[in-house]
Amino acid sequence: MAKTLTLIGLETLPEVKKGDDIGKLIVDACRRERVTIDDGDIVVVTHKIVSKAEGRIVNLKHIKPSAKAVKLAKHVGKDPRLVELVLRESKRVIKATREGHLIVETRHGIVCANAGIDATNVAGSEEVVALLPKDPDESAKKIRWRIKELTGKDVAIIITDTYGRPLRNGMINMAIGISGINPFRDYRGKDDTCGYKFKVTVIAVADEIASATELLTGQGKEKIPVVIVKGYVYERSNKVSAKELNMPEERWLFK
Repeated sequence: MAKTLTLIGLETLPEVKKGDDIGKLIVDACRRERVTIDDGDIVVVTHKIVSKAEGRIVNLKHIKPSAKAVKLAKHVGKDPRLVELVLRESKRVIKATREGHLIVETRHGIVCANAGIDATNVAGSEEVVALLPKDPDESAKKIRWRIKELTGKDVAIIITDTYGRPLRNGMINMAIGISGINPFRDYRGKDDTCGYKFKVTVIAVADEIASATELLTGQGKEKIPVVIVKGYVYERSNKVSAKELNMPEERWLFK
């Protein structure tokens, strides 16, 4: 029997505002669209709606840049107010170039451009930007338990954002927050189809799922902020964090 993986994009979520109950919005949208929520489903949520619900939206006109931000902004050719926000959201600056690249390590431990701060799909203005959720794992946990409270179903949650990759063109979605799922599938010590024993292969399944759902959520006018994934068998876990997907610096191959 063929295995099937089903991805269902929810299209009727309303515009999310500060204080909204994301779990309830998802359940209500599923009912409107006649999508059942089953035990073992994976609910993948783009971080923008989480950030909106948590009030992580900032108008740059209210930001006063520090002297450090002004100096760095001049070097990279960016708005000093945006650079100020990047500094506030970061542990450290890793690379800043005159070509406009500002690579930092966020307070979540993610190495990315501009601390993940983005103006797209926020308010139709470059003056208004979305920050990443303060604690994406905790956000995922709250959504998961709210869905269980409303439906009785035990699902996994993945919160995503879009990032570039070293030495590869183009961007993909990756997991920045998780609940109820082990983000890895570990093949080490197992045999392949030819009897070879895996030594180092650990698959980042949370990132693979996140990337697959971007085919539906898109970056333009798709307006699909939530995807329900059905049919994927994963290891359930309440003890892991998306932070485990961040490679420690001592293991970096490229610097």
